[in-house]
Amino acid sequence: MEVVVALGAGRAHLMPDGEPPAVVPVEELPARVDALERHRPRWVWADTAEVYPALLSAGVRVERCHDLRLCHAILRHAAATAASPLATAPTGPWDAAGAWDALDHAPTLLDDLGAWDPAEVRAELGRQHAALAAAPDPGRLRLLLAAESAGALVAAEMRHDGLPWDPQVHDRLLTALLGPRPPRGARPARLEALAEQVRALLGAPGLNPDSPPELLRALHAAGLEARTTRKWELRELDHPAIAPLLEYKRLARLLSANGWAWMDEWVRPGADGRRGRFHPDYVPGGVVTGRWATRGGGALQLPKQVRGAVVADPGWRLVVADVAQVEPRVLAAMARDEEMARAGRGADLYQGLVDRGVVDTRAHAKVAMLGALYGATTGEAGQLVPRLTRAFPRATGVVERAARTGEAGGVVSTWLGRTSPPPPEAWHRAQRRASEPDAQEADRRRARQQARDWGRFTRNFVVQGTAAEWALCWLADLRVRLRALGDGGVPASDVGRARGPHLVFFLHDEVIVHCPAHLADDVAAAVRAAAAEAGRLLFGSFPVDFPLDVAVVDSYAEAG
Repeated sequence: MEVVVALGAGRAHLMPDGEPPAVVPVEELPARVDALERHRPRWVWADTAEVYPALLSAGVRVERCHDLRLCHAILRHAAATAASPLATAPTGPWDAAGAWDALDHAPTLLDDLGAWDPAEVRAELGRQHAALAAAPDPGRLRLLLAAESAGALVAAEMRHDGLPWDPQVHDRLLTALLGPRPPRGARPARLEALAEQVRALLGAPGLNPDSPPELLRALHAAGLEARTTRKWELRELDHPAIAPLLEYKRLARLLSANGWAWMDEWVRPGADGRRGRFHPDYVPGGVVTGRWATRGGGALQLPKQVRGAVVADPGWRLVVADVAQVEPRVLAAMARDEEMARAGRGADLYQGLVDRGVVDTRAHAKVAMLGALYGATTGEAGQLVPRLTRAFPRATGVVERAARTGEAGGVVSTWLGRTSPPPPEAWHRAQRRASEPDAQEADRRRARQQARDWGRFTRNFVVQGTAAEWALCWLADLRVRLRALGDGGVPASDVGRARGPHLVFFLHDEVIVHCPAHLADDVAAAVRAAAAEAGRLLFGSFPVDFPLDVAVVDSYAEAG
């Protein structure tokens, strides 16, 4: 059963398959959705980020949906649907960013969210069905659209439920590293002490170390030929001021990204001042490869210094899981390279390369693999990649062909069909200029460099994008398994808050599930089973493993 939903002008239009459409006030939509959800429909709506948060706030959760905006973006640019009317139509409203982007608060059903015409919503669904039907291998794209839509549900649920966060622990961690919380606009004591040390060692008493121009002038005045103030360049300088300066920059970054001001903005404390929640704003498909992004809060970059503040509620545990070397494993499966898959069977793939004599150390194995994935041609990686090529010609052939396609200005696609963007017009101008009769060597050099750069992008696109697809399938299957575990006997509390095991964090190849303590072992088993199922969904019977490191802990910091 499929139910199309369109919102606008304070009304909700529900159009179930085979039943008369209904128009209800938006405030009645949660009850209608809840009643229909018992029939396990697939909800079709313009944008999950517009519709679902208000349902969650009313205590209503759905099993599955089809997000027309996210799916339109995939089909609009996919090579497999490039000839479809959907892909060849002029740019329209479905190509714009979601309506939520224009709001300054989480949407409610009382907002006029885009005023989608019900007929247009159904028409867009028809265009998407037609584009899929004409695709050479529609099964893969259908799986991608289902996974992308499931990811949108997960993102909205994680934002709503929040990541368990203890503000008191966070404050203690910051105080231990930076000193007590200072007045607004002042530096913490530890940072100010480091700043004074840097000023004294550079002979610059008025230096503001947060100002790159001032810092660069002070370095030059001290006889240090620095071109920038980036950490990697500062590490190459030999001067007593460098060590305290690097420590200052490290702690200043922590203060800026996850300090007290961040906590005030992003962590909602509980009634007792503890057991709060961090509510990040995830953006599914926010990166061109299909990886997620965030609109704020830095959920994808939580530093180890503050992970101790991620603490399970009393009587609950955190199940933290991450997959080892997901991109190389995905590459082996895409290439059907059984020898490379065998090297990582149930174990550390990098160590497997060492055991097979491909390289001599695990560190070299990692360097070689990253070099192959990102197109390294010089340095240590450039020396090691040929060994990988000889050992696994099928796997390295996949990324080499993707690189050559990109260098020629072509597009490449992931395993399920997400397609890379074409090079921009400036890229094409540089290539044309290099072939003109009066072109200079600088023109040809620029064109070659830009071609190689785009080739490195397409080389990594096919692997990173397919790894993102695997992760989406992992999330989607795990979400279903967690729902099947039920509420775990937890009594109802806040309206809309998850009562049973639920996902609270996702970072490319890592998840955190918050669950009642007595269900932790069941959740750990579900996490592993979902990873295996994601591999089967994408790659069938090909024998590639996706082993997980799983920890059941009270605090994220305990997961290692």
